[in-house]
Amino acid sequence: MAFILLMYVYLSGGKLFPEVHGCAGCRSVRFLFQARGVNMGNGQVYLIGVGPGNLDLLTLGAVRSIGLADVILVDDLVNPDVLGFAREGVRIIHVGKRAGCSSTPQAFIHRQMISMAFAGKVVARIKGGDPFMFGRGGEELQALQKAGITVSVVSGITSGMGVSAALGIPLTHRSCTHGVTFVTGHTHGADEPNWQALAASGTTLVIYMGLSNLGKIVQKLIVNGLSGDMPAVAIQSGTLPAQRQVLTTLCQLESRVAAEKISSPAIVVIGEVVRFAGMAGQASQQLAA
Repeated sequence: MAFILLMYVYLSGGKLFPEVHGCAGCRSVRFLFQARGVNMGNGQVYLIGVGPGNLDLLTLGAVRSIGLADVILVDDLVNPDVLGFAREGVRIIHVGKRAGCSSTPQAFIHRQMISMAFAGKVVARIKGGDPFMFGRGGEELQALQKAGITVSVVSGITSGMGVSAALGIPLTHRSCTHGVTFVTGHTHGADEPNWQALAASGTTLVIYMGLSNLGKIVQKLIVNGLSGDMPAVAIQSGTLPAQRQVLTTLCQLESRVAAEKISSPAIVVIGEVVRFAGMAGQASQQLAA
């Protein structure tokens, strides 16, 4: 089997799945496994969201799915205690994904999941938050489906919701906003959001992965009409014992985050609902500072 795979890698230019997105490579590897009598009937992948960090926010579905796995591919920001729900002897592959640092190539993650599933393994792909909220879960689902692999998606509490709730912030409230917008701050050039539309939306803004571009985000929102006095909060390590936050206003957000040394992973929430954070009196005093 090893010889056949090595020959295939050689003939395909050194790539195990040379056309993973079109899946010609996936079908070829499937044929090789079948030719050697490898069981492919039971292999499947679970795309699992494990919430913002606190184990109390895990779903029953996440716990059950993790316990079924033969192989686990886990992101860097996932609480390591989540792995305590895995069965003894499970293989764990760390596939780091952290903003500002070198990351495991997405194509490598696809290849690992596909090859393990082809070998008949139950694979748990563990992600923080929800796999379909800025977690590239959609890309992974698409690659797996194209390869003909059975996939189950286990939703998790997305970090923007879980972290806000941990601080007592309702993302919608009849007295001030009837909507919420989730947006990534980790964009450049043509991928940037429509700042004018966001500033004029009247919704609560929940920004993921925004600390590295925080100055630009603040500037863009204010230039496009959002009040610099709008309440804002940056929350580091939300729902965990190490949680820290800075309650302030939009115009002071960048300087306060720097002064308090707030670092990633962090969620930024901007909107009138931030006034509800914690005890109302304490929050109001901090916003006025």
